Amino acid sequence: MCFPADASPPELPDERVTAADAAVRAKLIELTSADGTRLSAALAPAPRPAGPGVLIMPDVRGLYPFYVELAERFAQAGHHAIAFDYFGRTAAVGLRGDDFEFAPHVLATTVDQIQADAGAALSALRERTGAGPAVTVGFCFGGTQSFLAAASPLPLDGAVGFYGNLSPARFTHPAAVAAEVRVPVLGLFGGADPGIPPDKIAGYDAALEEAGVRHEIVVYPDAPHSFFDRSFDKYAEECADAWRRVLDFLASVR
Repeated sequence: MCFPADASPPELPDERVTAADAAVRAKLIELTSADGTRLSAALAPAPRPAGPGVLIMPDVRGLYPFYVELAERFAQAGHHAIAFDYFGRTAAVGLRGDDFEFAPHVLATTVDQIQADAGAALSALRERTGAGPAVTVGFCFGGTQSFLAAASPLPLDGAVGFYGNLSPARFTHPAAVAAEVRVPVLGLFGGADPGIPPDKIAGYDAALEEAGVRHEIVVYPDAPHSFFDRSFDKYAEECADAWRRVLDFLASVR
């Protein structure tokens, strides 16, 4: 797992949210993917939209409460947001709980299926909120998928990845498709994450640079994997900086 069962997204920077915004709540919905698969999603319309929509790509647990709450955070900051689940084909629909045995379901996924489901979520985001431009924001497994989505035909305007695996065993390495990336990329990594070594981060950075992709790669030297968690008081500064970078990235998307 990427974080403790009781984890919550860090609070937004105070200046970004009003009391009315803080009341936003996401709604659980069901979508239909291109192959007819039913999948779950959490939609959070922004009361004061002020930028691109956000497509949240969760970690290996799929549509876990952390990501429902994160969709609400983005909506509070002025971005219509939707988080979607990967496992409608093998685990039916529904919000994933602490007892969800995700491993066999993760192994059954493919990039094509995930991108098809992401496409269904993007369509729902735009149809139900009026969102125009949209950016993926992924975490761990979803961070990798976000980087790969940047090189896909999905109608996106940017991609953000938190500690996405840059040398996944089952999927294309993000650096290998850097030349196909069509949108700006923001990558956020923990320097103390043993699963994503510095040479892999540097390699991805170099591949994007060579491809002429507008991008920013940020490494927080002492932060571990999954540092973006409100319960990790030790990394409060890193979380606040990451929030600001993501929101500034969204503000730069047109």
